[in-house]
Amino acid sequence: MTTADNVTAQDAEAHGSVMQMISGFWVSQIVRTAADLSLAEHLQDGPRTAADIAAAESADPAATFRLMRACVSLGLLAYEGDGFAGTPLLEVLHENSPLSLKSFALAQTAPGHWLTWGRTTEAVRQGTGQAQAALGSSIFDYFQTHAEEGALFSAAMTNLSTPVIREAVAALEMTGVETVVDVGGADGAFVLAIMEAHPQVRGTVLELPHAVPGAEAAAKQRGLEERFEAVTGDYLAAVPAGDLHLLKYILHDLDDASAVGVLRNCRETLRPGGRIVVVDMVIGERDNGFGPLMDIAMLTMMGSRERTMTEFDALFAKAGLRRVRTTKVQAPYEVMEIVPL
Repeated sequence: MTTADNVTAQDAEAHGSVMQMISGFWVSQIVRTAADLSLAEHLQDGPRTAADIAAAESADPAATFRLMRACVSLGLLAYEGDGFAGTPLLEVLHENSPLSLKSFALAQTAPGHWLTWGRTTEAVRQGTGQAQAALGSSIFDYFQTHAEEGALFSAAMTNLSTPVIREAVAALEMTGVETVVDVGGADGAFVLAIMEAHPQVRGTVLELPHAVPGAEAAAKQRGLEERFEAVTGDYLAAVPAGDLHLLKYILHDLDDASAVGVLRNCRETLRPGGRIVVVDMVIGERDNGFGPLMDIAMLTMMGSRERTMTEFDALFAKAGLRRVRTTKVQAPYEVMEIVPL
């Protein structure tokens, strides 16, 4: 045990690192506020003063300066003259960036997630998700009664998946595929990207009511509404028929029994020769990257988990399916193509 008399440089470094971990939630909320005040958009054409930003956002000038000074400490901003300039990190919070995380930053720090994360200790002690205890309902039921936050979450999922979708679409063989069903597809980013790349494809998104308007708007924005429909439903009950079923970031939301149920629902409505495409994080048993952190997020929020490839294969087998092709995309995500046994 280190004592006050023999603190080393290594001890001091460890102290500083743990201090950063403990104060991590400060950073999360500073980033949220930077996104909420649209600092990236305001600074896209050059430096501005805190007073300028405060006036544009109806915020307190002195507090806005303090926020922007804190953003300099995080590397989001830099001092320039009498004002502040954006950095490459701030660009990631711009709503039009191809790698935007603006919606993700806002969704992860909004009450649905924020309050539930406060019960992580209980999640670990009990081995169960904590949304019911924190919010009075499951997170997805909560989104249905908090429509603005639900729409924000759908947009956040698009943020998170955009780089993965780009690689996944390029990896898929689409010969003979006419109908693609994006199961629980949020704004439909995956199926819409496939439709853009393959004009013969008609697309469907199956979603809960809070997400359907966002999917319809996204299809219209891309000029694909004539080949697209958004269907309200619950993938735990039934899945529309199609040649290709997409399950992107779905199975990690579910416990094993529910995951097998969804896979069976997809298998039952696959047309002859059809496939199911699972896009999810694949972690190692002794992983030390981002995966284990996301695993705790899934435990706390949903009572679910990230899985190893062995665990995925066990789910597929229980659902009467087998994996026939796997493509690594942006780490730690993989595209798993599965077919009926």
